Amino acid sequence: MNASRILDQLMQQAGGKGKGGAGGVDVQGMLEGLSRQLGGGSGSGDSAGRSGSGVDVKSLLGGGALGLLVGSKRGRKLGGKALKYGAIAGVGVLAWKAWQNYQGNAGGGSQAQDGEPVEQLGGEARERRSLELLQAMIMAARADGHIDEQERELITQQIDALGADRELHDWVAQQMQAPLDAEALARQADSSQAAREIYLVSVAVIDDQNPMERAWLDQLGQALALPERVTAELERQAIEAG
Repeated sequence: MNASRILDQLMQQAGGKGKGGAGGVDVQGMLEGLSRQLGGGSGSGDSAGRSGSGVDVKSLLGGGALGLLVGSKRGRKLGGKALKYGAIAGVGVLAWKAWQNYQGNAGGGSQAQDGEPVEQLGGEARERRSLELLQAMIMAARADGHIDEQERELITQQIDALGADRELHDWVAQQMQAPLDAEALARQADSSQAAREIYLVSVAVIDDQNPMERAWLDQLGQALALPERVTAELERQAIEAG
């Protein structure tokens, strides 16, 4: 699989670099194509920018696959408080910073860092971590139960457009149907740094004002065995990065 390539592309989108610049992803072009698929071309759709399928295309512009992952039917707009894309753009560094801040505030001596940020990994280790983070984002996107079959297909298509190989395509399709299981996701983490990154990307995708999504985040934090002060610091980092 080429999960690390796809995660890199999503991180570029999150950082606002995926708009057709050198080496970037043409997000605008991708979303115009998506709009046409939904019947929401320039001459159709309601005054709020929704296509005939009910998907709010305007809320996706500039977000690409990320826009779909946060749920197009939730009425969120890019740049809104619920969207914390910046946390995805620098997930490893921010998770590391959250740990340092936690250690600085904990008192009584510091503990050794366990694991490296995803940005510093290479080879198989980076591929494995990337897959964990993609799985976390997909599960978080599904936490409110509002992604229907059409949206699952569109998310898969958008990830394909980022360059997913056949094996990753099949894996994403499977993840769209698999039961949500915080314990199983937590078992994928091979270090405390990985656990913090999994939680952080989940924070970036969910709307913590939605009870179902908040419940998923709390369940995930417990499954990852993250102290409450660590999860609180990760959530603070996500808000500041957003």
